[in-house]
Amino acid sequence: MEGLLSQRDGAQAGITGVQVNYYFICKTKLWLFSHNTKMEQESDVVAMGKLIHENSYARNRKEIRIGPISIDFIKKGDEILLHEIKKSKKMEQSHIYQLLYYIYYLKSRGIRARGLINYPNLRRTKEVELTKEKEEVLREVLEDIKSIILKKRAPLPEKKTYCRKCSYFEFCWVR
Repeated sequence: MEGLLSQRDGAQAGITGVQVNYYFICKTKLWLFSHNTKMEQESDVVAMGKLIHENSYARNRKEIRIGPISIDFIKKGDEILLHEIKKSKKMEQSHIYQLLYYIYYLKSRGIRARGLINYPNLRRTKEVELTKEKEEVLREVLEDIKSIILKKRAPLPEKKTYCRKCSYFEFCWVR
C-alpha cells in the first residue's frame, strides 16, 4: 500500500480493473477486496460469470496481463481493440469504466486502443472509447479509489438492490 501513495496516478499505482469496476458497484466491496478479503470464490453468480467467460469467444480468448490490468482478449487490425466479456448489462457503467481504465493504462504507456464490451448471452456489444471528458472522470475515480483503499476501515455499506446477489452480502449485512 505504501507504493500507492508515491505514484502519480492509478495507471502507475497498480490499481486493477476489478478495483475500478468495484468502485462503481460498492465502495465497501472495493475496500474489502483491496484488503485481501476475497469472497468471490463462494459466489454462484461469480461462478456463472466465469463459465460464460471461459466458453465465450473461445477461439479469440487469450487473457492478456499487463502490469495490474488483465484484458480478456485483444484483436489487432488497423488499431488495437480490447475486448472485455461480461454476463449482463446490469452493471454497465462499472464495465465501461473498467475498460476505459485499460485503455487509459495502455495510453499512459504510448499505446492507443479502443474497447468493446461483449455480452455473449445478450448477443450485444458496446463500443468504448476514451474521450478527454471520460479521462478526466477516470483520473478523479483513480484518486478516489486510492483514498478509499488507504482508509483504516471499510466504508459503511449502502443497501442496494443487488446486495443480496453480492458475494460480500453476509459480510456486510448478516450480524
